[in-house]
Amino acid sequence: MHLVVQGLGGMGTPPGVDALVIDNSEVVYISSLALLKMLRHGRAGLLLFLRFGDVFAIPQSGTGVSAEAVDPMFQTKMMDMRRQTGRPETVVGWYHSHPGFGCWLSSVNINTQQSFKQLTPRAVAVAIDPIQSVKGKVVTDAFRLMNPQSLMLGQEPRQTTSNLGHLNKPLSRPHLEENMLMNLHKTVWTDGLTMEDFKLLAKKSRERLEKMVGLADSYEKRVKEENDLTKDDMKTRYVGKVDPKKHLEELGKPGIEKNIAGVLDEMVDNEASFAADIDGSKPGHVEAMDED
Repeated sequence: MHLVVQGLGGMGTPPGVDALVIDNSEVVYISSLALLKMLRHGRAGLLLFLRFGDVFAIPQSGTGVSAEAVDPMFQTKMMDMRRQTGRPETVVGWYHSHPGFGCWLSSVNINTQQSFKQLTPRAVAVAIDPIQSVKGKVVTDAFRLMNPQSLMLGQEPRQTTSNLGHLNKPLSRPHLEENMLMNLHKTVWTDGLTMEDFKLLAKKSRERLEKMVGLADSYEKRVKEENDLTKDDMKTRYVGKVDPKKHLEELGKPGIEKNIAGVLDEMVDNEASFAADIDGSKPGHVEAMDED
């Protein structure tokens, strides 16, 4: 984040008169990695975080539209850990999510921003809406608190100089960001060899079979009813009702695939364990032959 220091101008003008305010067009830059983490944290339901060019989450959650205060001990611990990893950056602000109801600062958010402002006078509060944010458009805003003394004197705290919206990506960066997004939930070939818990797998299979039995009965009743219905009755008979045949296909095919994959995983695991046992027992056989 790059910020430019701004002085509060117009302090010598009489009340009620707008004066020229020195404004250096401050711009807040949020990196792609930080924005990605913001959206992920916001969709996960966690509301309060600290913010860098990178970000890390604070173990605080929100209830309704309120958020709890920042834990200073956790913040200090995280800062010390980041210094050990070669990240000596300081906290320059914080962000929170408003899922579905726009970007603004509530009274609780204002109190939180005031506490950050006491630590860093130029701290920035960022609000992000992960629900309204769609591909190519991120709904987010940055805020600062105005000096109440200037408001009492009737002076203009600052002027809006520009609203850039989104930044133009420089050359040779889109492919890097695309690779970062592609690796977000990337699976590797070893994931297919990971064996699930047998109890959990048996429980899921039993529940799936029970659902399939109920759907099979419903499908049998539906086939019998179709013999007594006319074409006009068939058009409106099953409107808005569950199609048991389609649900049987949706449950049966994944169930068969998972069971076959589970059997293959078990066979591969047994073969690998057997080969490891043979390799581990070879030196023992050689020593026994030497003793004989």
